[in-house]
Amino acid sequence: MPPSQKRARRYDPVKTRTAVLAQFAHVREAVRALTPEQLALPTRLGDWTVRELAAHLTMGLSHVTQNLELPEPASPKPELTLLEWPFSTADRAARIADDTKALAADHPDLDALYGEVAARFEELVPGAPEERLLPTRAGAMRLADFLVTRTVELVVHTDDLNEAAGLGIPYDRQALAACTRLLADALAEKAPGGSVEVRVPPFAVVQCVQGPKHTRGTPPNVVETDPLTWIRLATGRTEWARALDEAKVSASGERADLAALLPLMG
Repeated sequence: MPPSQKRARRYDPVKTRTAVLAQFAHVREAVRALTPEQLALPTRLGDWTVRELAAHLTMGLSHVTQNLELPEPASPKPELTLLEWPFSTADRAARIADDTKALAADHPDLDALYGEVAARFEELVPGAPEERLLPTRAGAMRLADFLVTRTVELVVHTDDLNEAAGLGIPYDRQALAACTRLLADALAEKAPGGSVEVRVPPFAVVQCVQGPKHTRGTPPNVVETDPLTWIRLATGRTEWARALDEAKVSASGERADLAALLPLMG
């Protein structure tokens, strides 16, 4: 993948932290009301049940606090940037699945688990410097950047939970925006260029794909979709052809076919 020539988007760490907690609270409220029958339902995540998915959602926050409790990496610079993170997740899938099953088995009281995780997060994270390096599994990352990745974890798996159990868990606007923007920027990082404009209103517009760059007026190649459809495309929850068939995506222009570039996350 060619190195990025663009300045990375900046996120307000306080707003991001608030969004993470808000989305986590939405999920906790819904999980608290799940029946045993709902907890036993299958999900679109392999052989995970709803119970295991609900347990996994707590890892979005617990990984922050666990990394904060570890010694800070000796290197003064991060090993993994925010835009590199989406492409690093596939290699850890098997270990994440094992950890999730163990966590669900060890914590039959999911609400108690959610409470413990939220309390620890609120205790440790607000006082930590945004430049603090965390020794994550993928490499050392800035705390401020790692918090943005938590919006992806929470929003994506909230959607998984809604789909599996027929729920209507709301999406915190700031969390949805950060998730959408990071995945849109990741597309531009994977396929740098200016021949295609990808619009995900109201949160993101990026240009990508090598080729003739438009300079004025309406660009010749435009892709437009809504935030949740974009997130599902970027994470492999839906396929490009299906989204087109269902009119969830509009694509105009001979270069406006993103099928070969998706998904971004494994």
